[in-house]
Formats: sequence, C-alpha cells, structure tokens
Amino acid sequence: MNADQNELAEFLKARRSELAPSDVGLPEGATHRRVAGLRRDEVAQLAAISIDYYTRLEQGRIRPSAPVLASLARVMQLSDDQRTYIYELAGTNVAGTKSRRRAPQKVKPYVQRVLDHITDTPAMVMTPTHDILAWNPLAAALMIDFGEVPERERNFLRLIFTDPRMRALYPDWEGLARAVVAYVRMEAARKPDDPRLAELVGDLSIRDPHFRQWWAGTHVALKRRGTRIYNHPVVGEIALDWDALTSDAEPDQQIIIYTAEPGSPSEQALRDLAAWAAETFDASGSGVAPARRGSTSGQSRR
Repeated sequence: MNADQNELAEFLKARRSELAPSDVGLPEGATHRRVAGLRRDEVAQLAAISIDYYTRLEQGRIRPSAPVLASLARVMQLSDDQRTYIYELAGTNVAGTKSRRRAPQKVKPYVQRVLDHITDTPAMVMTPTHDILAWNPLAAALMIDFGEVPERERNFLRLIFTDPRMRALYPDWEGLARAVVAYVRMEAARKPDDPRLAELVGDLSIRDPHFRQWWAGTHVALKRRGTRIYNHPVVGEIALDWDALTSDAEPDQQIIIYTAEPGSPSEQALRDLAAWAAETFDASGSGVAPARRGSTSGQSRR
C-alpha cells in the first residue's frame, strides 16, 4: 500500500462515517447500525460498483479509475475542493503525483522584489505547505517577529498551534487553525512523500489533540482569499482581507497580501500600527528592517 492509496482509503472511510442514511435518500431505521454513517455495501450500491471493489479501495489495495472517483464523489457529496483532493490522491488529473525530495525553498529574487515594493500593508511569502520564506515589516508588526523563529520552525501551521502569541492574536483561532489544516491537507495529496511535511504533521499530531483530530478529518480546501480578524495587543481589533497571489512561473511561492477596507476603522488601525512600529523601532535603534533577499528578511521585532 503506497502513501497515496492509504490516504485515499482513510479519506473514504472518514467521509463514509460522516454521512447519515438520510443524506443519500436511505431510510434511517431500516436495519440496526453498529457504527455511525453509511455501510460499505450502501456506498458500493449507490456508486454502482461491487462491494468487493469498494472494500479493496478502503483497504488501500487498488487505485480507482476516474469514472469510479466521479461516482464516489457524487455519492459522498464531496465539495469541489474535496473532489480535487481525491483526484490528486488517485493521480488521475495530474501527471506524476509523487513529490521529489527537495532542499528547503528560498524566496525567488523577483518575488522578493515584489515584496520589497509592498510597504503600506502587511505581506509575506509562503509555500503551499505554509513555510514562511519572507515578510515585510508590517507583517512582522501585525503578527510576530518571524526572524526570531528558527528557520526550520518558521511554518505558519506550526506557529498557530505552538506559539501562544499567535493563538492570542486571533479571536477565531479555531476557525483559522481548521482552515490552515485544510489547506495543508490538500497540499499533502500533491506531495505524499515530502519528508518535511511528514515531520511537521507527525510532530503536531503528538503535541496537539486538536490538530490530530482535524487532520484525521475530511476537510480540504484550496487557499484563495478570505477575511481574518486580529486582536492586536497595541492597536486593538483589525479586520483584514487577504489574497494569495501565485505566479505561474513559481507556483510553489505565494505572496499573501493583507488589506483593510478603505475608510474603515481597520484602515486607521493599520496606519496606527505602522506608526507604532516606526516609532518603536526608531527609538530603540533596532527592530524591523526593510525586507531583504533570502529567507530571513533581516527582521527583528522586540
């Protein structure tokens, strides 16, 4: 059983357990149920495949065809992102699902130049697995001083589960954590053999029961855009929209830009944050420096 098939098998079992008979038009009390969710034979019947075939799928013994996946996605009422996820696992919509072992990424020079020109709003560069490669001064002022975090631990998913400052920063910490888990879980389907990702997931699974529970679920999503509220210790509440910008030339490096609605209290709070950061760092003679090439961006915060 390879990693792809094992992950697909676990996903199918988890999703099957989440569905009630009434969700797929079956009577609730037709037979006694020993476990929650649908039975294997019910899924197989609804998907028009044999029970033996479906059993082998859940055992990770076979790789399904595209038509079978389409049928299972319909029966299990998968979202678009979940459909993409299982197709990635099965390797039916992209060539070569195995990930190559690679050294830690460094921010590309042209990506760094773009970041250097974003001076009036927070911005940072991350990989799809949420390794933080670079950031501008306002991103450090808004969140934490990423320069003080060892490079190997400079991962957004890791930090929101392990750094108390990051937990305190987000009023809806659980919503953020669940979302980032879903983003990284989607990426894990594309890179099932990534040793750094496997190490991250294994470490967080041991350290945090919430992570362990949410990673074992079926929630996956593509990172596109959203809104996040921050409870900043200096300027108070800030609501920021974020967008993930990806270049076709470098799909594994995303620039995340955080913006406030024009004329809103959050826009003023962002101005106050920039002023506070400038005054604090100027007075101390140290602190956040302009973003620089490389993975550290040459920043310190406190």
